[in-house]
Amino acid sequence: MTTTTLLIVSIVGAIVWLWASSERELFREQTLQEAKTLTMLLSQSWSNELSDSNWNQLRLSLDSLLRHNPDFIYILISDDRANHRIIAASPMEFQDRYIPDLVPVSVTTKALQASEGSRAQDTYLLRTIEFPEGEVRARRGEPILEVASDIRLVSGSKIGTLRVGISLGRIERAVANAVGKALLVGTFALGVGLVGAYILAKQVSDPIRRLQETVAKIAAGELDRRAEIYRADEIGALAAAFNEMSAALQGSFDRLQGTIESFQRFVPEKFLVAIAPEGIENIQVGVAVKRTISILFCDIRNYTSLSEAMTPLETFSFLNDYLEIVGQEIARHGGFIDKYIGDAIMALFDDRATDGAVQAAIAMRRRLISFNQARLERQLPPIEIGIGIHRGEVVMGTVGFVSRIESTAIGDAVNVAARVEGLTKEYGCNVLVTDAVVDSLGDREAVQLNLIDEAVKVKGKDEAIAVYEVLERTSCRESNENFFRF
Repeated sequence: MTTTTLLIVSIVGAIVWLWASSERELFREQTLQEAKTLTMLLSQSWSNELSDSNWNQLRLSLDSLLRHNPDFIYILISDDRANHRIIAASPMEFQDRYIPDLVPVSVTTKALQASEGSRAQDTYLLRTIEFPEGEVRARRGEPILEVASDIRLVSGSKIGTLRVGISLGRIERAVANAVGKALLVGTFALGVGLVGAYILAKQVSDPIRRLQETVAKIAAGELDRRAEIYRADEIGALAAAFNEMSAALQGSFDRLQGTIESFQRFVPEKFLVAIAPEGIENIQVGVAVKRTISILFCDIRNYTSLSEAMTPLETFSFLNDYLEIVGQEIARHGGFIDKYIGDAIMALFDDRATDGAVQAAIAMRRRLISFNQARLERQLPPIEIGIGIHRGEVVMGTVGFVSRIESTAIGDAVNVAARVEGLTKEYGCNVLVTDAVVDSLGDREAVQLNLIDEAVKVKGKDEAIAVYEVLERTSCRESNENFFRF
């Protein structure tokens, strides 16, 4: 809109300047022609009075002419026979002079030179002119046009010179009038232009602003947003192309989101937060961080003989059904499965307390009861599992090489947890935890513990550890006992 306004102002300014220049030139030319014609006629009509020395008549004629022509400033008649003495003048104060102090001497000299026709000169006044007396006719320094014409006898001999000083005020008034009209037209054009510029700017800026708002919302995550701009011009084509791009972007993002969600099924989100805080696209081999976490190992008892009685497809289906129930409880209690080792599960809990890991083990045992009931109804043998939990420092990171990377947790605490799960067979317990787990419990009253061995050495560890069996209050079935053992 500003650009359009500046363009209109420039055009209007140029028109006004050209119009003013044209009007000034037109009026000047018109005034000049009128003055030349008038002076020639006057010089011819006054040749007899000058030759007869009828000076009083000349002086009366000059005064009358000056009074009735406001654009005339002075009128002078000089007599060549009297050495160019001014024998008639209006105003009368210049009478009987040879070189009047009205205009520069050079103007007077040129005016007195003989010429076949009228001659005009642009000049300026050297003094202020009053006519009638006391009334300012023109001021000093004012630009004027002086027209001179020879006064000749019938024989053609030059006997005098008529000089008329003409004010350029009429020209300036005409120019001012023309400029006023031009400015009026220009103002109207500017108003119309401003309205048109505003409408045009609004038609252009509004859809662009809506497009900008849509871009901002898409950048904020609202990928289903579309630019509601329906036009048949280039902006409409831009909006249509933008909507196609945003639709393609949404499709790509949905596919990427699906890929990320699928990827998280292979590498848990909590693991990614630890090893790839800058995003999965920045995962590299060898990235590792230290964490103090709880490690849960779970294994199916007698899985080998159990799988031998099933076909590979039946084994596959059985494992998925079983892993689903235990995996749900691990996730529900804040843990995540790090890896599947055949029928065994390695799960990690990164909470400060170990309550989540212990409660997950209890919940897994409960779900196993209903799982076995369903198997018995289908005349399938029930299964038993052993769960071992330990807490300690591990290194979480990535191993492998460029084309094959795997996330894992490595450390002595992982080995101890695996050995504790193996001890469940030796002690005939279903859930065993170490003293490190017990010491980190936030709510000891929520779990019933039974010390199994206060100093047992597991394979690969020199220091002895204490192991506890996890017991729970009866809640799923009626019993006269206060506790039952899993």
